[in-house]
Amino acid sequence: MEKSINGIHHITVMASDPQANYDFYTDLLGMRFIKKTVNFDAPDVYHLYYADEIGTPGTVLTFFPFPDAKRGKRGTGEITTVAFSVPSNSLNFWVNRFAARAINFDGPSNKFGYNYISLLDPDGMKIEIVADPVADNIIGWKNGDVPPEHSIRKFFGVNYYLKDASKSEELLLKVMGAQLTGTEGNIKRYKFGKEASESFVDIQEDPETPRGINGAGTVHHIAWRTANDEEQNNWRNKVIEFGLYPTEMVDRNYFHSIYFREPGGILYEIATDGPGFMVDETFESLGTELKLPPWHEPKRPLIEKILIPLKTKSFVKQN
Repeated sequence: MEKSINGIHHITVMASDPQANYDFYTDLLGMRFIKKTVNFDAPDVYHLYYADEIGTPGTVLTFFPFPDAKRGKRGTGEITTVAFSVPSNSLNFWVNRFAARAINFDGPSNKFGYNYISLLDPDGMKIEIVADPVADNIIGWKNGDVPPEHSIRKFFGVNYYLKDASKSEELLLKVMGAQLTGTEGNIKRYKFGKEASESFVDIQEDPETPRGINGAGTVHHIAWRTANDEEQNNWRNKVIEFGLYPTEMVDRNYFHSIYFREPGGILYEIATDGPGFMVDETFESLGTELKLPPWHEPKRPLIEKILIPLKTKSFVKQN
């Protein structure tokens, strides 16, 4: 039985313009577009997935782009920052890349001994690019718009902004197996996983700030890794024992999921590592076609008519 959560599985964010979203994450950040599908619960909206070359758990950032969505507002009860790991000697590359493209960014700065720069995506979500020695031992994607020696490797972590962090921290420590690794000012850092699956949660407590407002540029949920259905059910029982109310297992085609709201208000998912993103596409064809779950396939003509056309690049495998 798993004694601790093995890091982040994926993070899902609200967005507005799907084309601007695609261009930013593939052209500027150099991530691979691995899946074009729909929100299974609202099939008139895309669900876009970006990751490493195969969608390894811990690398997958996904979006629900609602074209008319208003921008959200930062506040407590939400994840305010998503951080990515790049190799330890790559930060100057990213500084020069953003400067050459006239992209506004802050830094380099340092937090808990790690150097990083930060910027906003097209909808205002805050992103950090972190120089991470762990990333030195992870192979980068060779076919992206960023040279593989400098490419994004995985999630480094996230930042929580909470009114009262006590119960949230109790859940992380006593149920999910996180480790408290340090404190800087009013920020506490917690660690999950090891080596390639290592990720951090920074918790910032502020009882005076109003709650955040959901909208484009805000995190919808964070998903945590578990090995399989059996372990997921074990986690579900632990969450119930803690006094929370997880859903039954939901089949998301590429993984199985349970959902619950943690005490600070952030939506959690616990997702299985498998079956993975190549259950309906080959390695070479990932992200090239609109993929629908079987129950939405009869409605494909209507769904394709509703969705805004998305211009994507072809993928050519290189040796």
